[in-house]
Amino acid sequence: MDVSRRGFLKISGAVLAASGLGVSLKPVAAYAQPLKIKYAKETTTICPYCSVGCSIIVSVRQGKVVNTEGDPDSPINKGSLCSKGGSIYQMAVNENRLGKPLYREPYGSQWKEVDWEWAFEKIAENIKNSRDASFKVANEKGELVNRTEGIASVGSAAMDLEECFTYQKFLRSLGLVYIEHQARI
Repeated sequence: MDVSRRGFLKISGAVLAASGLGVSLKPVAAYAQPLKIKYAKETTTICPYCSVGCSIIVSVRQGKVVNTEGDPDSPINKGSLCSKGGSIYQMAVNENRLGKPLYREPYGSQWKEVDWEWAFEKIAENIKNSRDASFKVANEKGELVNRTEGIASVGSAAMDLEECFTYQKFLRSLGLVYIEHQARI
């Protein structure tokens, strides 16, 4: 069967018209959807993924995040977001995200949910024990050093300058010397 393009279109149109699946030209009523950010409080934040520092507007209603979008007033991203920043909503609203800390005992094979207060106490206890076990008052030459070599820190690119400054002071007060910053690992 030899059918030209024009013939194919004529046959297709006839089949559609005969089957009743044609396109209706009647006017369709359109209804506006309510805005999902209606009655929401907007707050700006910084994207936590890389060190660019794109600004994000977070809309919150009744204590829940309802929308995230790029901040058009930001001189850095001017309202645009990369694919990771654009999916930041899923960081806050995701049923698969852990809501409680998990703990696995040494040599254990199972994770168990624990209280936040217990987790903070355990972290503080581990830091104290490690610091006490590795703290050096003086080096081999007898010079005063007051440092610990048993703890290290890798910082976050999502921290702004003031947070980095405060975090650095905290780590130095513990006596850490192995302090690193991750902008993109």
